[in-house]
Amino acid sequence: MSGVRPHVPGGDRRSGGIEGYPLDNLYEEVAFVAYHFHWSLAEILSLEHGDRQRFIEEISAINKEMSQESTPAPSRGLPLELWGADA
Repeated sequence: MSGVRPHVPGGDRRSGGIEGYPLDNLYEEVAFVAYHFHWSLAEILSLEHGDRQRFIEEISAINKEMSQESTPAPSRGLPLELWGADA
């Protein structure tokens, strides 16, 4: 079979998974997607790395757009510090 590493007794004992991808980054990505989409750990980990990154980009873009839309315009009315004052 091509693509399968032969077992070498006492030799290469690497396990599966993504080699070289920082575990802290994976936890951060999973937490971010889980928080916003309420998906299970299994669902998020089943995503390909590129797909997970794309969801993170899309969530971030949505959050940025929503925060810009919800920023209140400067008030032209009575300043808040004067509310409740004897005026």
